[in-house]
Amino acid sequence: MADAIVPDSQHRGLVAALPAPVRNYALLARFDRPIGWWLLFWPCAWGVLLAGGASPLADARWDLILWLLIGAIAMRGAGCVYNDIVDADLDRQVARTAARPVASGAVGKRAAWVWLLLLCCIGLAVLLQLRWQAQLVALASILPVAAYPFMKRVTWWPQVWLGLVFSWGALVGWTELRLDSWQVPAALYAGSICWVVGYDTIYALQDREDDALVGIGSSARAMGAHVRGGVGAFYAVALAFWALAFWLLRPDWLALLALAPAALHLAWQVLTLDLDDGANPLARFRANRTTGLLVALACWVVGNA
Repeated sequence: MADAIVPDSQHRGLVAALPAPVRNYALLARFDRPIGWWLLFWPCAWGVLLAGGASPLADARWDLILWLLIGAIAMRGAGCVYNDIVDADLDRQVARTAARPVASGAVGKRAAWVWLLLLCCIGLAVLLQLRWQAQLVALASILPVAAYPFMKRVTWWPQVWLGLVFSWGALVGWTELRLDSWQVPAALYAGSICWVVGYDTIYALQDREDDALVGIGSSARAMGAHVRGGVGAFYAVALAFWALAFWLLRPDWLALLALAPAALHLAWQVLTLDLDDGANPLARFRANRTTGLLVALACWVVGNA
């Protein structure tokens, strides 16, 4: 029965072994699907690494990267809980989301709010590890995060808003270490937004038919028959912005080669994307965990060159 809770769940191991009532809260925070917090964490790591936070010649800030990872897990969970509270009525009308804990009634809304506050307390503990400038940058994300669940109701491109939110960590990571050269994290952030639009468009392919019936907007619906080309275009622009960030930090053509592995991986995603195979888009979406790692390695190389 556990496998029927959420169709695209990866809950195995510890999450699957939890008692049913506790498991519902783990599923509500998407602890069964770590891809979400990886995608939220990687831009945080990029900002730190590009700012030289892992330099072998200075004090490396691995502690900062660990704190940001903990924050990404907690705040992605909090965001999912908030999203499910707001979207409960819509989730009941979409096959893939109808079994989510709040939509199905397995977790009441009041209990979900309490769980949300507990996760935010973990996020607060992470926030207190940052200097005040980075704290202000992090806190500035609250309104965009709160507005995100409503974007699908008012725009065909909620993925752009998700990009604004999921990329915010790049600004936080940079600000914690440096208060100069703002054009560098700005370009890094812009590239991350385009990357998010690309991969979340792939994810939204799973729901195109249900979204059309319910009246929910998405970039996958907006692109229609041109999804592959659209995703490829957003990935290309993302790479261009990341290359610009590298160039602004180190104007050396060799530095741009650090992005080659990530570029090849993104090209593979686009070329092998199968719009008619239900399992393929989900696999390509999850492959962006590797993309994030490859970009992180590129940031580490350029940030310490």
